[in-house]
Amino acid sequence: MRFTKMHGAGNDYVYVNCFAEPMPRDPAALARQIADRHFGVGGDGLILICRSEKADVRMRMFNADGSEAEMCGNGVRCVAKYAYDHGLCPKTTMAVETGRGVLSLDLEFAEGRVDRVRVDMGQPILKAAEIPTTLSGDPVVNQPLSVAGRDLQVTCVSMGNPHCITYVEALSDEWVLSVGPQIETDAHFPRRVNAEFVEVISPREVRMRVWERGSGETLACGTGASAVCVAGVLAKKTDRKILAHLPGGDLELEWAANGHVYMTGPAVEVFEGDWNP
Repeated sequence: MRFTKMHGAGNDYVYVNCFAEPMPRDPAALARQIADRHFGVGGDGLILICRSEKADVRMRMFNADGSEAEMCGNGVRCVAKYAYDHGLCPKTTMAVETGRGVLSLDLEFAEGRVDRVRVDMGQPILKAAEIPTTLSGDPVVNQPLSVAGRDLQVTCVSMGNPHCITYVEALSDEWVLSVGPQIETDAHFPRRVNAEFVEVISPREVRMRVWERGSGETLACGTGASAVCVAGVLAKKTDRKILAHLPGGDLELEWAANGHVYMTGPAVEVFEGDWNP
């Protein structure tokens, strides 16, 4: 099976072109094997680039633990880059089907190849039952949550997948690696949750780290950064347009007047190979 390793701001996945390769019989098991950083190719998960009846291409995304996720903001940028650079779709504005629905992506180029992608991430989901969470509020803003012996104030947003945002004085491993896993599996989140920890630099700039549901800490999370953009407005921490610094790179976010969140960031192809377990 031919694969391509790609990343968006360090959020790396193994991509399979299912236009040319047969659909894996058990993609969840394949994700666990191929994403293993010691015994596989290594990555935050597996992304299948498939044919779509309603868009130019379809993305199916599996976390490193084999669980299928609804969306991946960094992953969808790489899907668009792959589809254009490898001749699957010649459009500079591309429609990609995801578990979140069909998203529109605008491609930016350098030397004839896709360099950056702007994604219309759609409108955030703010109703607690639809995120889903059993925490109070519609929207869930600055709500108390006790985990890992800490009393937090959290804001919850879904961008097709659930996010729980905590604002902190300073980012640390203790927050991300100790508190993050416990937020992910907390009983208030029936489908688990992605945990974002955010340090505000200014109303237009933040630093953030993410503990991703099913993958652990990743170098970037596009849906998480989009959720942070929305949470910052709801919690009166930041403006509607921000620059987010993540360990793997920067993402530009805007919660626009039309209610949609727009995310712009890089898409990089690293290498190709053949998987023959």
